Amino acid sequence: MYRRLIASALIGSAVLCHGSAQAEDAFPNRPIRMIVPQSAGSGGDVVARLIGDRLSQDLGQSIVVDNRPGANGIVAMTTVAKAQPDGYTVLLAGVSQISFNPHLYASLPYNPQNDYTFISPVVDTPFVLVASKASGITSVQSFVDKARHKPGGLTFSSAGVGNSTHLAMEVVAEKLGLKMTHAAYKGSGPALTGVVAGEVDAMVSVLAAALPQVTGGTVVPLAIIGQQRVKELPNVPTLKEAGIDVPLMPSWYALVGPAGMDPRTVSKLNAAVQAALADPRFKTKLSALYLYPVVGSSDAIRQRAMSESKIWGEFIRKRGIQSS
Repeated sequence: MYRRLIASALIGSAVLCHGSAQAEDAFPNRPIRMIVPQSAGSGGDVVARLIGDRLSQDLGQSIVVDNRPGANGIVAMTTVAKAQPDGYTVLLAGVSQISFNPHLYASLPYNPQNDYTFISPVVDTPFVLVASKASGITSVQSFVDKARHKPGGLTFSSAGVGNSTHLAMEVVAEKLGLKMTHAAYKGSGPALTGVVAGEVDAMVSVLAAALPQVTGGTVVPLAIIGQQRVKELPNVPTLKEAGIDVPLMPSWYALVGPAGMDPRTVSKLNAAVQAALADPRFKTKLSALYLYPVVGSSDAIRQRAMSESKIWGEFIRKRGIQSS
């Protein structure tokens, strides 16, 4: 009898282990929700839908993009922090939400280091400085002239206080000693719409989001905030070529999930993202939107995020930028 009990226990244990292995091998076995802390049509939304479509093919499950704009990404970040760490809720976070926000708020309801599992870097992208047609600004020089002629009179929009689209303009203001009036919108999509409508004079936008408006003639491109010019806009100089040499604003996106995710799930998701980024056809699709693949492990993007936090946190404190 004793031997039979031991044998039954061993068999039961083997069945449980086998079932656990099967469950792990089955991930994902239902749709994955990818939360985006920006509105539809924003740079982050464009990236999410591109990578989501590709991952759904490789993983065999739908990737449902869930836009949760508001409060500079805090709404989306807290939603993911409270989700089950099973891999079925992930977040396409930008550098703003992870590296900048901790320095902008006296009380932030999440901790980027402790409340998330870093999964994979995804892409980086340049910015473009654009002006509204109503502003009469046609070049970087006329932009600077207008800002200097009436301090505080030139208005610019952003996706939120402390967002990369805000800080990029603050870097220019710091370099040139300009005083401008900031209008924070709820997301980069509405902020760009504000420029198109002439509600504000200018904006620094993610290039992928602004390019349709630029090529459509609804906004005036002034300068590429990146290493080089872009082929669709051969006559638009880089900011450095236009005489403003400032540190380039980081603009990467990364996939993260709730803290405590199974390392095997993280590994599977990271491998799927990195495989997609290595695919020549997918790289061509990204390149058409000036989205540059970022190769790396989950640990690599965590380290980069913390490094950016230290560097730009000092700039945020120096400029006295705070959000409530």
